[in-house]
Amino acid sequence: MASQNLLLLPGDGIGPEIMVEVKKVIAWFNEKGGMSFETDDGLVGGSAYDAHGQSISEEDMAKAMAADAVIFGAVGGPKWDDVPYEVRPEAGLLRLRKDMELFANLRPAICYPALADASSLKKDIIEGLDILIVRELTGGVYFGEPKEITDLGNGQKRGVDTQVYDTYEIERISKVAFELARTRNNKVCSMEKRNVMKSGVLWNEVVTQTHKAGFEDVTLEHMLADAGGMQLVRWPKQFDVIVTDNLFGDMLSDVAAMLTGSLGMLPSASLGAPDAKTGKRKALYEPVHGSAPDIAGTGAANPIAMIASFGMALRYSFEEVAAADMLDKAIANALDKGLRTKDIAAAGEATVSTTEMGDAIVAELDALSA
Repeated sequence: MASQNLLLLPGDGIGPEIMVEVKKVIAWFNEKGGMSFETDDGLVGGSAYDAHGQSISEEDMAKAMAADAVIFGAVGGPKWDDVPYEVRPEAGLLRLRKDMELFANLRPAICYPALADASSLKKDIIEGLDILIVRELTGGVYFGEPKEITDLGNGQKRGVDTQVYDTYEIERISKVAFELARTRNNKVCSMEKRNVMKSGVLWNEVVTQTHKAGFEDVTLEHMLADAGGMQLVRWPKQFDVIVTDNLFGDMLSDVAAMLTGSLGMLPSASLGAPDAKTGKRKALYEPVHGSAPDIAGTGAANPIAMIASFGMALRYSFEEVAAADMLDKAIANALDKGLRTKDIAAAGEATVSTTEMGDAIVAELDALSA
């Protein structure tokens, strides 16, 4: 395998702790998996603000643009609540997504057999769950203009965020969803709010047109996003691939995360369009959970979502499907042996630390490769 360049951006809170565990996995694949990953580290979020007065420096942004993949931890925390809005920790992540043109966010929600009892839902509802949420990531209300707070006088203010989508943005995310569905159970559910939002009317129209233009072999359903949230907790196994906009994707993927028992379990991939010459996509991989500053430094953080995010990099950036499957199996085997971090442990159940879980997964890789 040719050498691949990874930029590691641990970020804030538990980000550095869980990134240490990913480094162990990367080292294993370099030493025993026949791969050649070169890594570089950078700052993002509050840590970048402390060092540079920015949520990501121009130097680290350039590294991200040049990397074969970016592995990202988490940003934010109360320490930076009062910094200017433009340089808040989250602005670094938003800039990475925007400048790298990472329009397609893939968020799988998978229930590992050993954790079927960890969900707040009944076991028969979530056992065997395997959903993929495809979220449009660079448009919609998070990036639309105008975005402002204006003073109306007399003690009144007005906050404005604008939901904007163009046809091409909906077409390209729909194509990603349909193409991924063909590798799974061939079923897509598109979610929007066409009953009250004009952007939802356009979303529904363009998804339908894209389906008819080349993906009629894939089953397509439409559902209002609020109804989709209800159905995710009523009978989630009815879904295969869900495609939705930036705002609803943010919320629905967090709902799906809790079906599996913990936000600490879910990875994600953010992908750009294939390069016209090389076919490669810019890509960023990150856990769905946040920086969890309340447990930072305690050794309680669950590294599985971070490690599984690297697994998604193996799958989507480097086409190392067998290696990705092996890493998924190593995670499942560690869980099958009863290893639990605090967030996925039942009351009274013994727990392991961040480091111990990472070491256990590496040990399972050893066992699988023996």
